[in-house]
Amino acid sequence: QVHLVESGGGLAQPGGSLRLSCAASGFAFSSYAMSWARQAPGKELEWVSGIYSDSSEISYAESVKGRFTISRDNAKNTVYLQMNNLKPEDTALYYCAREWGAYSITAPKSIDMYDYWGQGTQVTVSS
Repeated sequence: QVHLVESGGGLAQPGGSLRLSCAASGFAFSSYAMSWARQAPGKELEWVSGIYSDSSEISYAESVKGRFTISRDNAKNTVYLQMNNLKPEDTALYYCAREWGAYSITAPKSIDMYDYWGQGTQVTVSS
């Protein structure tokens, strides 16, 4: 049974940092690309960042490029999202999602278009 469990969210001040983690289980983690996506209240899902199964390809949404860093540790079945220089507009529920293959990063408009996803972790950026 596939499980994705996000952690690391919380309250941060503008300009601050948070590091999200997503612990995966129930599947061959090293065989799948992974993505982070977020959804703010009343807004459409926004894909944030994705990483290939072997970390050979990494991509970011323009809104977070230069501030966020995605990484993964296949030995620990975990994908991370380091978020620096946070802005109020980064406030959202952040989801970790399994992509459909090892070398495929999608950007769906709805979380249920992913293969599997976690329950989400809330990030709030406010002074």
